Amino acid sequence: MDERQAARFRAILEARRQELNALSAGSSEARKPVELDQQSVGRLSRQDALQQQAMANAQQARRENELKRIGAALVRIEDGEFGWCAECGEGIALKRLDINPTATHCAGCAAGLTP
Repeated sequence: MDERQAARFRAILEARRQELNALSAGSSEARKPVELDQQSVGRLSRQDALQQQAMANAQQARRENELKRIGAALVRIEDGEFGWCAECGEGIALKRLDINPTATHCAGCAAGLTP
C-alpha cells in the first residue's frame, strides 16, 4: 500500500471516528438513568423509557467497539502494517478495505479458507 492510499484510509477512519464521537455526544441524554417515580410517569411509559435506554446503551457499546477498531487501524497505518492480513501476512484487497477499513484479515482467512 502506498502513502497516498494510506492517507486516504487515514482520512476515512478519522472522519468515521468524528462521526461516532458526535453520535455518542448526541445520545448521552438517552443513556441517562430512567426516573422511576410512579407519580409522574405511568408503568408503561417507564417500561418504554427503560427499553429506549437499553437500546441507547447497546448502540453506545457498538460505537465504542467500532472506535477501538478504528484506533487499532490508525495504529496499523502509522506502523506500516495496515492492509496486511494478521493471520497469513498477505495483503488485504483494497475493495475489502474500502468496505471495511478496520478489517484485519484477508477474505480467505476471514472465511476460514486458509490453513
